Amino acid sequence: MLEDNTTCCGKETEETLIFDTKKCPICGNEGITVNRITVEHLVQDIYQSEVKKDGFRICMDENCDVVYYNPEGKEIFSKKQINVPIWFKKDADPKYACYCSKITEEQVIDVVVRQGARTVKKVNILTGAMKNSSCLTKNPLGVCCHKIIQDIIDKELAKNK
Repeated sequence: MLEDNTTCCGKETEETLIFDTKKCPICGNEGITVNRITVEHLVQDIYQSEVKKDGFRICMDENCDVVYYNPEGKEIFSKKQINVPIWFKKDADPKYACYCSKITEEQVIDVVVRQGARTVKKVNILTGAMKNSSCLTKNPLGVCCHKIIQDIIDKELAKNK
């Protein structure tokens, strides 16, 4: 069982993502730093040789087709070049909340609405989320899904107030 203040990666939930001043070359929005190992594991096999350096970022703009880019090099990977749907992009199907356990946003919402889950811990128990921890290589951000699941819970609870 996970403690209330830890994630599936064993880190405190207060962990924050580091925003970088480097911008997406297509939409111009700021990207978030992501580990090269994450990019290597999520790009399609034919593009893996293009993942040469550190310094990758992920474009968080839901309307932009770019997923990963490296402002230090010329590498840009679009949604079509990635092995998984990117949950925050507008046409992601399915929208995974937990990539490691393949739990969708819809499944999280269902246990919040139908079974009264109010915490990440309860969602995990009811769905099986966060049991197969390989966040660095399976989650497009390369981090634990704890915050993603918490955001879904908060959004759903706010709807029902």
